[in-house]
Amino acid sequence: MFGNNVSFSINKTRRRFNVNLSKKRFYIPEEDRWVTLKVSAKALKTINKKGISAVLKEAKAQGFIK
Repeated sequence: MFGNNVSFSINKTRRRFNVNLSKKRFYIPEEDRWVTLKVSAKALKTINKKGISAVLKEAKAQGFIK
C-alpha cells in the first residue's frame, strides 16, 4: 500500500506501508519437528491464541498449504 508522509509544513512525500513480517520457528508436536515460518504480527498473535496445530489445520483446509 502507498501513501504520503505529511510534515508539519504539510509537504507530502510518497511512502510505502509494508507488512510487519518476521521469521519465527515453531515446534509441531504431532509431527515432532520444527518449522520456520515468515509470519506477520497479526498471524503471530493468532498462533499464540489458537496454537500452531489449529492454525496449520485451518490453513490446509483453506488451501494455503498443500
